Amino acid sequence: MNTPSRNVYLIGPRASGKTSLGRLLAERLGRAFVDLDEVFRETRGETIAALVAREGWERFREIERDILAEAGKTPGRVVATGGGVVLLPENRTVLARGLVIYLQADPARLAERLMADFNPEQRPSLTGLELLEEIRTTLAEREPLYLSTAQVILPEGPLEELAERAAKALSML
Repeated sequence: MNTPSRNVYLIGPRASGKTSLGRLLAERLGRAFVDLDEVFRETRGETIAALVAREGWERFREIERDILAEAGKTPGRVVATGGGVVLLPENRTVLARGLVIYLQADPARLAERLMADFNPEQRPSLTGLELLEEIRTTLAEREPLYLSTAQVILPEGPLEELAERAAKALSML
């Protein structure tokens, strides 16, 4: 990769594989890996669901913004973001300083993954809708932002294949 000092940011809906791919890609590239949701839990000492229940999604987005800004200060890492990170313009500005990979996924497949690894503490409802409908609704809102923010778009695929394609795409940027 000809830009080793820039962070690589993985964006996409929840359950699209940002953390799994991030770990594998970081290993392949010899970079440190950071998961922003994990940083939230470690620094706040609580789950996202607990904060959202107490203070709402808007407060979570403010904290997420601060965590992303802080993560952006340390170059050369692979960073898995939260699914809604693209919603705030200031976050998109931070992401634009790095290399951004959007992990596309089919809504039905995302629902399948979320049900297989159901964790309402980590992934609280965004809308109160039935899961598949919530995924479709949030994806309709966020996909234009994902697409306009990313330099690389990776459609769904096996993890090893995605890591290979991501590394190859990054080497060409």
